[in-house]
Amino acid sequence: MTGTPRPPQTAAMRIIAGQFKRRRLTPPPDASVSRPMPDRVKEAVFNLLRGHAEDAAVMDAFAGVGTMGLEALSRGASRVVMVEKDRSIARILERNLAALGDPGGVEIVVGDALGSGALSRCPNPVHLVFFDPPYPLVEDPARRERTLHALAGYIARLDGTGYAVLRTPWPLTDEGREVPLELPGAVGPETHPYGSMAVHLYMRRDAPGAALAGETIERDDPEP
Repeated sequence: MTGTPRPPQTAAMRIIAGQFKRRRLTPPPDASVSRPMPDRVKEAVFNLLRGHAEDAAVMDAFAGVGTMGLEALSRGASRVVMVEKDRSIARILERNLAALGDPGGVEIVVGDALGSGALSRCPNPVHLVFFDPPYPLVEDPARRERTLHALAGYIARLDGTGYAVLRTPWPLTDEGREVPLELPGAVGPETHPYGSMAVHLYMRRDAPGAALAGETIERDDPEP
């Protein structure tokens, strides 16, 4: 007898570096509601952003259980705002924060990262923005426009040397054509593929010395 397919399970999670190095985090119950950044990709992202978390104001939109925001906190961020819409996932995020001793400088917002309310809670200026929407929000053309418009709003709040990091499936195509991810007011994206996903880096276009490759950085990394 064939039963109902079980949702994909999420891997164990940990903080990689900094004050809370090796601390285990509670993952979501399965990947159908929240899809944390795999540790190998998270480490690669923070290597790209080496030194940028220290004393930084950070916005973690679509925070999930805190994969990126808590890593930034461990690496020295001075302020971290984490937005999560799903209340059950937000409760896990709160437990993960409590497991670190409820360090100061953290704000958890239960709400829609695409809404004006979440944007109003974003530090201004902000140094790092992690933007990890559910894949359907970027795969569906009708929803992608609103999603990228929201990202542009966060990029507009970046300081002069700050970065926004967007995660998408890879390759991201629509009817067989690659989806353009250039945004008004932004430099980038500089795209780094990791198996079936990619991270895209942006800077504010009017930032002094803003410079990104504006291309895909080919990698040989296996699927994380």
